Amino acid sequence: MRMSPKSAPCVIVGLSGGVDSAVAALILKEQGFDVQGLFMSNWEEDDAYCTAAQDFQDARAVARELAIPLHRVSFAAEYRARVFEHFLAEHRAGRTPNPDVLCNREVKFGVALRHARRLGAEWFATGHYARLAHGPEGMELHRARDAAKDQTYFLCAVERRQLERVLMPLGDLVKEEVRERARRAGLPVFDKPDSTGICFIGERPFREFLSRFLPEAPGSIESSDGEQLGQHRGLAFYTIGQRTGLAIGGRRDAAQQPWYVAAKDPARNALIVVQGRDHPLLARTGLATGPFHWLARPLDAARRCGVRVRHRQPVEPALAEPRPGGAVRIHFDEPQRAVTPGQYAVLYDGTRCLGGGVIEQVMAADT
Repeated sequence: MRMSPKSAPCVIVGLSGGVDSAVAALILKEQGFDVQGLFMSNWEEDDAYCTAAQDFQDARAVARELAIPLHRVSFAAEYRARVFEHFLAEHRAGRTPNPDVLCNREVKFGVALRHARRLGAEWFATGHYARLAHGPEGMELHRARDAAKDQTYFLCAVERRQLERVLMPLGDLVKEEVRERARRAGLPVFDKPDSTGICFIGERPFREFLSRFLPEAPGSIESSDGEQLGQHRGLAFYTIGQRTGLAIGGRRDAAQQPWYVAAKDPARNALIVVQGRDHPLLARTGLATGPFHWLARPLDAARRCGVRVRHRQPVEPALAEPRPGGAVRIHFDEPQRAVTPGQYAVLYDGTRCLGGGVIEQVMAADT
């Protein structure tokens, strides 16, 4: 929809310095919105892996090209308290958290959205690949047209009321179209590589980074039948399905296949590993979540739906049933590999994201 100059509502776009948020701002300006940018620098440490300084310069260049104001703000204290401390606590407990989910709920669509409203914005927009639609029960979150870039998994914990004043202009575009629109508009970030790694912290050697905040707690690496194969540095530094960094050499009496983390035994501080990517002990037939966050009407009975247990995974068919305390138990039609406690299980009805919950327990075939 296009706005007349007199009715143009103000929208503040979270400008990250990347191509996606830049094109989101471009599209909204073309639609007639009064567009402003907001750059967030939410990680305090300036090191070789932190790209915040360059990202800000890129955001400034985009704002200059689009002739829009650019605000700059730091929510570093909020990020550390609401996202990073939980991230560390989960790793201490031997689980593998997903900080991007909390970052969206607490920072991007929490304090940043409220900050944008205080600046006078009627709308807050981002470069997420997802679609928002009004439905009979309120705002609905739907998967993006570009299946490879869809980010609804990371948005599953955002409050529905937060989405009421949000715009996501990229939901019907594929990445190639986004880059081409940026190139045609002369935006200097049209070919900038996509950001990777932890939200606001970036891509860096993970174990080295985590060891700055958590002490090592060495223990035994064991096969599924109890044979000791080596020593790990601490359960916090490993995740289910991990192959690299185990430092287990080949054995003359064993098959020459790579080793994978299959389980953690916190009581004994033991890391359980198996050989072969498709080892049966890596397969799970179901899971149980903690309290589920719904973006739709909560389940009152078992129902068929789709499920993802990691970003970019195909949506898999499953049966979901409500459990006491707001939890959900999910039974996969086909066993899923390396389902990981601490990550999110996200449910779908067709393209609609129904919500998500933290994986608390996983079930093997005999559970």
